[in-house]
Amino acid sequence: MKKQILFFCYLFLAFSTFSFGQTAEQKELEKKREQLQQEIARVNNLLFSTQKEGKNLLETLDDLNTKIDVRSKLIQAIENEVSYLKSQISKKEKEVKKLNDELTALKNDYAAMILKSYKSKSEQSKLMFLLSSEDFFQAYKRYRYMQQYADFRKKQGDSIILKTEKVAAIAKKLEGQKSQKEELAQKNKQEADKIKNERENQKDLMQKIKSKEKKYLSEIKKKQKEDRALEKEIERVIREAIAASNKKTKTTTSKKVDVNAKSEGFALTPEGKALATKFEQNRGNLPWPVTEGIVTRAYGVIPHPTLRGIKIDSKGIHITTRKNAIARSVFKGTVLAIQSVSGRHAVYIQHGNYISLYNNLDKVYVSKGQEVVLKQSIGTVFTDKVTGKTILKFQIWKDTQRQNPKYWLAKM
Repeated sequence: MKKQILFFCYLFLAFSTFSFGQTAEQKELEKKREQLQQEIARVNNLLFSTQKEGKNLLETLDDLNTKIDVRSKLIQAIENEVSYLKSQISKKEKEVKKLNDELTALKNDYAAMILKSYKSKSEQSKLMFLLSSEDFFQAYKRYRYMQQYADFRKKQGDSIILKTEKVAAIAKKLEGQKSQKEELAQKNKQEADKIKNERENQKDLMQKIKSKEKKYLSEIKKKQKEDRALEKEIERVIREAIAASNKKTKTTTSKKVDVNAKSEGFALTPEGKALATKFEQNRGNLPWPVTEGIVTRAYGVIPHPTLRGIKIDSKGIHITTRKNAIARSVFKGTVLAIQSVSGRHAVYIQHGNYISLYNNLDKVYVSKGQEVVLKQSIGTVFTDKVTGKTILKFQIWKDTQRQNPKYWLAKM
């Protein structure tokens, strides 16, 4: 009897543990889908809410490509969730069938037991069964047997109730999963219809761009030339700032500095080293330099999405944000330099031997040499009057070496 009860307890605990693990996995899939839905909302708000007439076809196509890319990921996420639910529904259906078979066997056994008990249920027959014992010990054993038999009947009945409730709970959950699967399938169809229309628009734009390819190639090459000149200027500012910082550090402090530091890097004080270490420890967890935004240009050398043979060498990331957005420091540090080119500004903040760079600012709220804290306002991001876009150009450097901000910022 004890073994049977223990078996049912083990079965219940195993089922509960299995359900928890699967729920955690499902929550992760749901979280992924919700994040992508939020990203599409950000894309619509930041890239498509304000359409300017002066916006050229390449910019429009870039925006559309961004939306299509995110929507494709959303469709895949929904498909993964539907696939997961299908597997869970199949498992639950098999489990319900197995439990129903076990329940049927239990009921049959219980019915046979009740029938047998009914045939010998009179108190007189029980008394005669006891009185016919050969001695007291046999009578006691028979009495204990009768008690255990009654207990067994009760526990068997309780087991049937427990298993019946369990079948009902699984069946209810199964219905919920089937309903959820249907809703997701419908949502996936809606997203597929949207992306179909977007791909048709994409095709039309590409054909229009193709007809004016020489014009756009010329514009891109001109822009790339300007970007290269700006990047050289950024590198010059950083090298000069490092040299000036090292000279100041060595002449104004009696504290020990790193004399073995490379000439192209910072000579750090112990405090500078500690700050750099803390900065490194927050790799992958730094807050975004704006409260809301999407990456519209990734880091590194990437092929142009439309024009063949053209590659974009991105030294940082471009984050498209809202008009009048405020750029904020991703870590505490000191303003190393402020650069101004054509009415736009760049703020360089030093974190030990690391630098975070906030470029394309309209207004600046800090000054050179000022200490800043985490998430402190740096300035207002510039909004292009022609395109209507507000883009922060963000970079991270380690001494004179560029870093990929993707691996430093937390996931939005």
